[in-house]
Amino acid sequence: MATSRRTAESVDYSIQEKITALYELQKIDSQIDEINKIKGVLPTEVQDLEDEVAGLQTRIDNIKAGIDELNQQVKQTKEETEQDRMLIAKYNEQQKNVRNNREFDAISKEIEYQELQIQLNDKHIKEYNADIKAKKKQVEEAEMAMAERKMDLEAKRAELDSIDQETAADMARLKEDEARAMTKIDERLLAAYTRIRSNVRNGLAVVTVRRDACGGCYNRIPPQRQFEIRQSKKIIVCEYCGRILVSDELSEE
Repeated sequence: MATSRRTAESVDYSIQEKITALYELQKIDSQIDEINKIKGVLPTEVQDLEDEVAGLQTRIDNIKAGIDELNQQVKQTKEETEQDRMLIAKYNEQQKNVRNNREFDAISKEIEYQELQIQLNDKHIKEYNADIKAKKKQVEEAEMAMAERKMDLEAKRAELDSIDQETAADMARLKEDEARAMTKIDERLLAAYTRIRSNVRNGLAVVTVRRDACGGCYNRIPPQRQFEIRQSKKIIVCEYCGRILVSDELSEE
């Protein structure tokens, strides 16, 4: 694109040559549009499926990370339970050597506390394991969904690749023709052409005047304006739809 712009600026093309180049560019782009129509919504469908597969993979990774964290919590809680049991065994030994009831009661409370802590740990471990089971189910469902999406994606890609291969030669030729036409159009005019194409439904930014009407919106063009269009001395746009108007003589040529 940068080379095309330098060429257009370095060569002083006439308005008529620019108008002709615009019309040629429109014809080329219309052929490219027809090729893209063959693809239909396949490119969008492929992109959507790629995004969905990526989203499912992210979800699976996040769930698995959650499972790893829960497993770590289970391990840590089991270690705490083992420490509590060791403390209970220690306190039981100490109770054998107490000197009074106060010491016995104090140790008994410690043992009771550790036993309650073990019960609480067991409850937490059950909750962690239940969460792990639920998350594994989520991973299984997400992996099944991703496998289905991948199959759909492969089929859509294969169909799109087939069309690309069939139209590759024509598309390459049209792209070369497009680049040549652009060399005769200055940057400002090319930007206007691109803007108009993006704003109209059928991609027609340059249209001919046929039967005294705009070839884009079919509104009537006054005779004086038609005369100016045929002279090709300036860029004229339709006052109704904003498309660039050219003489039907160009299409006949």
